Amino acid sequence: MISDVLTIQRPLVQTGLFDLVGNTPLVPLRRVFSGRPGVELYVKAEWFNPSGSVKDRAAREIILAAEQAGELHPGVTLLDATSGNMGIAYATLCAARGYSAELTIPANASPERLAILRALGANLILTDPMEGTDGAQREAKRRYVQNPDRYFYADQYNNPANWQAHYRTTGVEIWEQTNGRVTHFVAGLGTSGTMMGTGRRLRELNPGVRLISVQPDSPLHGLEGLKHMPTAIRPGIYDEALIDVGVTVATEDAFQMAKRLAREEGLFVGVSAAAAVVTAIRLASSLRAGVVVTVLPDAGFKYVSERFWRNE
Repeated sequence: MISDVLTIQRPLVQTGLFDLVGNTPLVPLRRVFSGRPGVELYVKAEWFNPSGSVKDRAAREIILAAEQAGELHPGVTLLDATSGNMGIAYATLCAARGYSAELTIPANASPERLAILRALGANLILTDPMEGTDGAQREAKRRYVQNPDRYFYADQYNNPANWQAHYRTTGVEIWEQTNGRVTHFVAGLGTSGTMMGTGRRLRELNPGVRLISVQPDSPLHGLEGLKHMPTAIRPGIYDEALIDVGVTVATEDAFQMAKRLAREEGLFVGVSAAAAVVTAIRLASSLRAGVVVTVLPDAGFKYVSERFWRNE
């Protein structure tokens, strides 16, 4: 068993907000998973990133790569589609860099997310909630095609900098924090960047690591940030062949787990994080030995208006 909370040492002096991205803690689950001899379960607390989610990793990489390529500068506006967290990451890091951000987002995104984005100065274009993030993607592409000189189109679903961020950071951190003992990695599929990048890095370090993906069990679901891949626009960065096992989670199971994590572990997390934990517990319960790690993309503060929190 490794220590209660593991993190990679940060330098004492930071040079800016971008330097605070990554190096998030790895925390063991003790109560929602009571454990069994030889099996350990850890979660990576991504709300420790500056904007409060795992998306800071991809946003940082996309912005830096675009700067280096000369595609992003004060004369253009960063444009992309988002379900919320990536938009908040863009808005936060763009503000730190002096850029403008324009974001297409489904109109039914949680009011907390919309309020945060507006507070950060992002220009929001609300899209048809029935079309989900696919509709937001189509609108972002339409705006870019109409005004290509006005925008840097970040295109998180197809931008390789997305998964490369996790290849360079998340996978390395998990390997170091488990002392190379990780045997199974679980992650939800949205853009798929977390799984694609982290999975590739862990496979290089140990070809025997098993990769388990998580997605909603139906097109109509309440797991904001996750895609039902069979019915959604598939991200260009998504490679299904990398994954060993793909599982689905029901919305209600994730809602119940979110409550349990808050009340039994003190981990107040979002619903996609809860869905990942549902899967990780099912997996860990089936093993005789192993070190299971999953990523908790964000905290629960952006979801407090969800009805399930008020239903006992």
